[in-house]
Order: sequence, then structure tokens, then C-alpha cells
Amino acid sequence: MENSTATSVRDKKRMNYNTVFDLNGKTPPQALEIEEAVLGALMLDSNALNNSIETLHREYFYKPEHQYVFDAIFELFRDSYPVDLQTVVERLRKNGTLELAGGAYSVAQLTNNVVSSAHIEYHARILSEKYIQRELIRTSTETITKAYDETTDVVWLLDTTEQKLMDINDKNFRSDYKPVGSLVADAMKQIEELKKKEGGVSGQQTGFTALDRVTAGFQPGTLIILAARPGMGKTAFALSIAKNIAVDFNKPVAVFSLEMSGVDLAMRLISSTAEISGSRLKKGDLLTDREREVMAARVEALNNAPLFIDDTPQLTIFELRAKCRRLKQQHPDLAMVIIDYLQLMQAGGEMTRSGNREQEISTISRQLKALSKELSLPVLALSQLSRAVETRGGSKEPQLSDLRESGAIEQDADIVMFIYRPEYYHLDQDAEGRSVEGLAEVNLAKHRSGAQAKVQLRFVGEYARFENLPEDSQNSGQSPFFMPTNEDFDQNGGGRIQIFESKMNSADFDSPDNPPVDDQPPF
Repeated sequence: MENSTATSVRDKKRMNYNTVFDLNGKTPPQALEIEEAVLGALMLDSNALNNSIETLHREYFYKPEHQYVFDAIFELFRDSYPVDLQTVVERLRKNGTLELAGGAYSVAQLTNNVVSSAHIEYHARILSEKYIQRELIRTSTETITKAYDETTDVVWLLDTTEQKLMDINDKNFRSDYKPVGSLVADAMKQIEELKKKEGGVSGQQTGFTALDRVTAGFQPGTLIILAARPGMGKTAFALSIAKNIAVDFNKPVAVFSLEMSGVDLAMRLISSTAEISGSRLKKGDLLTDREREVMAARVEALNNAPLFIDDTPQLTIFELRAKCRRLKQQHPDLAMVIIDYLQLMQAGGEMTRSGNREQEISTISRQLKALSKELSLPVLALSQLSRAVETRGGSKEPQLSDLRESGAIEQDADIVMFIYRPEYYHLDQDAEGRSVEGLAEVNLAKHRSGAQAKVQLRFVGEYARFENLPEDSQNSGQSPFFMPTNEDFDQNGGGRIQIFESKMNSADFDSPDNPPVDDQPPF
């Protein structure tokens, strides 16, 4: 296995176009006349410049002379100087690249070949396509050449090739701005569609009624972080959500498990569905005939559920994106992607080899957010918490500062949820003697599009399953977390909710006449 330094050096040595096309024996895709027309239009028409400068890149121009001219145009535009033939020539002269650009006469000839600048955006698209063709050929040729080299690490080659292809896509396909009018129209359309939906849930329902009422369902393009200490029930909660969506709502869900094998997850699903403890399932000879019949009947729903599990270890973010894209193509109605868990993922390539774990997690977090927007679906990523929760005195309820390895996780996430179960810390009663048995609290510590809240659910440890609280659970044995709730949210039952209003929305915020109350939640 070669060291990271050698690999890094090799990764940076890319074939130039001359070498690539000499090997292939063909002329590279190019459109020199279009390149001349685009550069001429940029120097003659300020509207053409403003409309297309953001979509053009130096690499789009195949001819080196044209690249130097574009550099000068871009620098003038960036520095807010006027762009015309004289200023471009002067900038080239200042940069010492005028002769490399072919001289002042050649630059002037670019403007003489312009018939009209009306179609510059279409011309820019042609240059983009030619560049993509050249890059695909170069990447493919490099891959073929290195694949024939017996000293090449094939895992490294696969990773770098996929990364290069992703870079080509990311650089050349970006969405443009939209006028606010069209966005308002889309928002009004969503509001009208919301009227038709039961319970005011516009996003993907999780099957947990109280949680869905607070979030209005998990929205497309959002990154949701579910964090807790080991053994608190992260995987069980995520798997409960996946099962609810796939079985109850018959929508495809992808689960990427980097910690547990696919068979182990299937065993959990069977335990949760058939209501037979996992330990007894692993000792199949202890099951009664009746239990086997019940298990066979209930598991039938799982057999037909569009639930897809990938247990590839050490999954890189690039592999994840490729797999999700393929799955989205095969199942356009893919409802959610779940990753268990974030800290076990790798950024891949040089980022992983550098050893800077915090920076790597930051990259993964940003890429997961980008993936959710690209595929227009919610991404649920599980995350570990630091040990500060255990060493902290007083309450063991998690805080945003407890997220492990990177503050970027908190920054990129649209929702951060924590799981807290009093039983985990051997608490069976509150201060007033009320039972907390089986109660789990899902704390929405960050909610970009709504209120922070605490939602109570029931945890059945024997089956590793989370459930809605029964409607009649408000009795003498209720949880110490229970507080009077907003009737608009809780009128249909299915769970208990504690809403925390933001102090910034209050007229009394930061008022010296209204000091904060000691027992007010610190949000």
C-alpha cells in the first residue's frame, strides 16, 4: 500500500489534453468559432457580460489564447472596471500575457467576428458541453491508463474517479436565481395543497403524530440530525420512522447502516413488527408455534415494503451520493434517506488521508445538506454525542454543544433532535413520585422552520421500538415532562408536546423591566 504523500502527488498529476487526445488519436471536442464569438460579445455588450459571466469558466475555452483573454475580462468585471477592447488589452499587457493571448491585433479580431450577442447564453451552453465532453474523455482516459497499472490501488482509483465525475457535475450544473414572484406563487400553491392534507402535515409523515404536528412532516431538502448517547435508541427510532414510512405510507426509504449489518436491522424490524424480543428471535427454538404463526403473518407487510438497506462499511460521501442518485432514478418517489451514523462516514480521497477529522465531518455534513436539496427529500443522519453529557452535573439532557466532532453539524442541519430517556439514567420516578417508565423525550433543540419543542413518545425496549403515546396516557402516572400543551397541536391525541416560544419573538425580549424567569427553558 503506498503512502498518502505518494498518493497525493499522483492524484495531482492530471493528463493534459494533448496527451489524452494523442492516446485516443482523435480531435478533442471544441468550438473555436463559438469561443471567439463569446469573447467578442463580452467585450462589446455589457448586457451579454452581465448575463453570462457567472456561467462561464476559464476551462470552457479550449484555445489557450482565449483563456488568457477571458482571464482579463473576468478580472476587470470582478474589480468593477469597464470591459471593452481597450481595457482588456491593457489588462493583458499589465498581466504580462498579451503576447500569450496572440497580441493586440488577435484580440481586436475577436470583436470583428461578432454578428450578434443576443444568443450568448446559448453559446455559453455549447462551450460548457464541449468542456464536459473533454473532461469526461480525460477522466476516462486517466482511469483506463491507471487501471492497466498493476501498482495502482483500485479502491483509491475507484474513489478518485467517482470524485472527479462528481466535480464535473457540481461545477457545471448549478441552479440560477429565481424572481421572488415565482417563489411566492410556489409557496401559495403549497399552502393551498396543505388544506387538502390531514392534520396540516405538508412534508413526509414519520408515523409519530406529535412529532409530525410540530414539524409539519419532514420537508424536502432538509437535513435532520438525530443525536443521542450510545444505547439511548437512535437506531431504533430511525428504524421505526423508516418502517412507518415504508409500511404504513408505502413510500420508498433508503437506510445506510455503517454500524449494524443488514441482517441485524432486519432482525430488529421483525422483532418490532412481530412483538417478539430480539433475544428470543436469536434463539429460534424457544418460539412457540403461535408466535411463529404471528411472526409469519405480520412480517408479510415487511416483505412487500419499499425499504432498502445498504450496510456497506466505511461508506464515503461520494459513494452515498452515487447510490442515492441511482435509487432516486429507479424510485422517483423516494421519500427519505437515513444514515446510521454520520461519524462512521468518510469524506474520501485526500480529505480522509489528511487526518483532520473535524474538517472531514464538516465536509460530510455540507454534502449531506447538498444531497437533500439535490434530490428534494429529507435526509436523516444519526450522530453521536460527546461524553460531556455524562460528566456534566445535574440534568443529563443533551445540548447542541454536545454534538460530537464538529460545530458544522449544528450549522448545516435544519432540525437537530435529541433523544432523552430518564430510564437510561436509572430514573423511574420524578420528584413528585410519578412514573417515567417507558417514556422517551424527543427534543427539537434546533428547528429552522418552526418552534423548538419537546415531544414525548413511548419506548418499548423489549422490541427496540418507539410508539405514539396512547390518547388516555394523561393520568396519574404521567411523565414529569408533561406540561399543558397548545390545544391546536394536541387536540387529536397521539403524543404530548411542549412548545418553547422564542424570546426574540416576544415584545418583552431583552427588556430590563421583564427579567428572565429562572425556570424558563434556556432556548
